[in-house]
Amino acid sequence: MTPQTRTQRQAAAKKAAATRKRNSARQSSGTAKASVRRTTTSAQSTGRAARTASRQAGRATARRALAEKTRFEAAARQAERAILIPVGAALEALDRVAATIRTYSDSRLARQQLNRFERRGATVLRRKRRAVERQAKDVRDSVESRANGVQSRANDVVEHVLSLS
Repeated sequence: MTPQTRTQRQAAAKKAAATRKRNSARQSSGTAKASVRRTTTSAQSTGRAARTASRQAGRATARRALAEKTRFEAAARQAERAILIPVGAALEALDRVAATIRTYSDSRLARQQLNRFERRGATVLRRKRRAVERQAKDVRDSVESRANGVQSRANDVVEHVLSLS
């Protein structure tokens, strides 16, 4: 190897420095690009997560609002029911009073209604009389059956006593 001149050494040093700078810049550029890629990916991921979280929060808020609305509607229905039931009962009573007045203010309708009551009463009495007669018959049959059993046992005792003598 021949000795280099000062100019050659400086040129070689500058060339080496340029190569180092280029390599450093390439490495730095690769690192910077990777960093940018990571930052971009992270930002996209963060953005997606933020959008997802925002949508979920919106849906949760909507669900809470719907639940409150439903609860309010249920309370309103209960309050409405509390008002409508007595009104309906009063109207029903009014209708029945009006029908009764209409029935008994017309002699023909009054007579029909009284005949209907009479037939209904007679039917119920007949039914009850038959039920009482059936029960009486059942009791009579039961007493008769027991009496026959007692008489049969008494006859057996008499025969036994006669056989002993």
